[in-house]
Amino acid sequence: MNDLYDLLIIGGGINGAGIARDAAGRGLKVALVEQSDLGAATSSASTKLIHGGLRYLESYEFRLVRESLTERERLLNIAPHIVHPMEFVLPWVDGLRPRWLMKLGLFLYDHIGGRKRLPASRSIHVAGSPYGAGLSATIRHGFVYSDCRVDDSRLVILNALDAAERQALILPRTRFLQAAYEVDHWVAKCERVESRNAINIHARVIVNAAGPWAGAVSQRFGTTAPLRLVKGSHIVIPRLYSGQHALLLQNRDGRVVFCIPYQQHYTLVGTTDESFDGDPAQVTISSAETQYLCDAISHYFSQTVTPADVVWSYAGVRPLWDDAGRSNSKVTRDYRMELVNQPGPLLNIYGGKITTYRCLAESVLDKLRPILDIRGSSWTADACLPGGDIGPGDFTGFQKSLRVRWPFLTDDMAIRLAHTYGTRVELILHKARSMKELGVHFGEGLTESELTYLQRYEWASSVEDVLWRRTKLGLRQQNIDLNGLEKQLQRQVA
Repeated sequence: MNDLYDLLIIGGGINGAGIARDAAGRGLKVALVEQSDLGAATSSASTKLIHGGLRYLESYEFRLVRESLTERERLLNIAPHIVHPMEFVLPWVDGLRPRWLMKLGLFLYDHIGGRKRLPASRSIHVAGSPYGAGLSATIRHGFVYSDCRVDDSRLVILNALDAAERQALILPRTRFLQAAYEVDHWVAKCERVESRNAINIHARVIVNAAGPWAGAVSQRFGTTAPLRLVKGSHIVIPRLYSGQHALLLQNRDGRVVFCIPYQQHYTLVGTTDESFDGDPAQVTISSAETQYLCDAISHYFSQTVTPADVVWSYAGVRPLWDDAGRSNSKVTRDYRMELVNQPGPLLNIYGGKITTYRCLAESVLDKLRPILDIRGSSWTADACLPGGDIGPGDFTGFQKSLRVRWPFLTDDMAIRLAHTYGTRVELILHKARSMKELGVHFGEGLTESELTYLQRYEWASSVEDVLWRRTKLGLRQQNIDLNGLEKQLQRQVA
């Protein structure tokens, strides 16, 4: 690869993909390398929320909360198929945070970020209301506020897809090895993970957006940063309560735990904050973390939850800027950038949260403007992500339209396709008049036509890519023909 790129981005998580999209949209020539699948690490191991971070107010991180809440509104507009409003119930418990403090925090949360689309917070009587479903009878009062949920790994994919459609070169399963500066540009040595084929990429600037590997990458350039790796783990259990609202539960140690409706039949519970020292690719939840989450929610529910109830769990490593002295739960989730110009321009990115990825990308381009003579202005705040051109507030109508145009779809299949692909579902269903015309049916509505789309446009190459990061059908895999799916993937690659 002897072409000269303006940017080489190391890391295909949400930050790397967001930077690639923004830069490509401004006419820059962009290459991105990711050692695994896109969004395979931290960016697919989040709590699946687009939120301001109510608890960050306690650490006086008002700028971060304001920016996050502003981004919440923007992401609702540009990705209405994968970002959806959700009510959160915050029970009040005597002896923990006082009621006046919770009211004050929610008042700030309502007003600090230019809220437009979501309703304001309010006090409620939990006992005897739908919001109290499943909760202990001792919990009588609380508050309701609104935030958003997101399909995190699809947010990564859609940013990378948009970047690719704007001529960015996206190379998953390509490992960065080292780089040398030659006269006026970097020559980066990379390697295709599966074939071990070597690739040299020439670029004027390198951006290190490697997430939990950012520290290790920066060391290859002779730079260091105070990066703290913190493990966050989640469990998934059978649906714990009725209703579509989530719960934000205070724990006795001062932390909070989320309970979120997940994939129709389950409840997602998280997260933990554990120091981590190891390979982020091998991170797993510990038995102590599982017990911690079970104990935290059992305190609030009439039903006791035990580790035996867990049907799935996952863990990720957050690369946080280490502002020494704070606990893991209090250390800032804000991002930091470090521009190094010896021997050539290298921009290291540390920290950040999924909600503010778009702002981070804008900051990167602003930082690099003098070096790359960037002329294009900011554009991503109003430009829909692929499939998001549905129209504001009309997702329900769009979802219903799928059943009208393709009446052979089941309700579950129509809902899943609408939430996953938005208007790009057209590329999967085409002019099909029956399920048969979509090719092989692997189960749970997953068809050969959808699989072909995922390979052609979204870089899917393994069963895990398809079931856990692209379609979220992993929890239903017992009803899916895994052997047939694997064979079809291999056949299409060949």
